[in-house]
Amino acid sequence: MKIVKTIICVLFGLMFINGGLNKFFNYIPVPELPADQLKVMKAMMTIPWLMPLLATMEIIGGILFAIPKTRALGAIVIFPITVGILLHHITVAPEAIIMAAALFLINIWIIADNWSKYKPMVN
Repeated sequence: MKIVKTIICVLFGLMFINGGLNKFFNYIPVPELPADQLKVMKAMMTIPWLMPLLATMEIIGGILFAIPKTRALGAIVIFPITVGILLHHITVAPEAIIMAAALFLINIWIIADNWSKYKPMVN
């Protein structure tokens, strides 16, 4: 089971590293977006620091998530991003909800698995 968890977490981390790097280097072509998704994307692009911040947090969180020793911290760093992805797909782009839900559930699983590490912060 530990090997399966490690593989899932490394793949999860790589997905976020790739997503963050793509925000900086634009190497994955963006398909034609429906009007409602285009509106959301344009709104996000009006804030000049938002995409670099999001990309940086995806890269840092992905690296932390992929490394077993730092996975608990990575799960917390990535959590707001996975919530945003899930909410976006619930409200604007439901066609990819399964992937968004899977990412969110993996994140929740790792947070739950490391709950004892977070307890001192909330006591």
